[in-house]
Amino acid sequence: MTTVFTIGQIAKRAGVSNDTIRLYERYGLIEEPPRAKNGYRQYSSDTVDQLIFIQRAKHMGFTLKEIQELLSIHHTSKQSCGDVRQRAQQKLQEIDEKIHELKQLAKVVKKLVDDCEKHRPDELCPIFLSLTSKRGLR
Repeated sequence: MTTVFTIGQIAKRAGVSNDTIRLYERYGLIEEPPRAKNGYRQYSSDTVDQLIFIQRAKHMGFTLKEIQELLSIHHTSKQSCGDVRQRAQQKLQEIDEKIHELKQLAKVVKKLVDDCEKHRPDELCPIFLSLTSKRGLR
């Protein structure tokens, strides 16, 4: 006989909340389990592995929709490595673009901080002026 767990037990084992598990069920990332006569969901230990996979994929920057696509590839294809590799390459490109954007943003904020250090006490804060200016941050 297979051991079954409640949602709280599974959540604790996977390090997620009960609400997270319900959300993943609604998104189709994990299957809604059968229910006992008392109405409680009955999860198998496999659910923990699925939840850990989802959490790790999220940590790597994959969206829930992308994770759903990865799981679909895994469940429907025996030769899925190429498809998954392609999606991981796309994610890597997105990460590189975000890093570039963040570096540009860091330059702008650094300039604001530097300008702030140079201003006189009787002047308005240059950071505030930049944030309220119609020209915006440059």
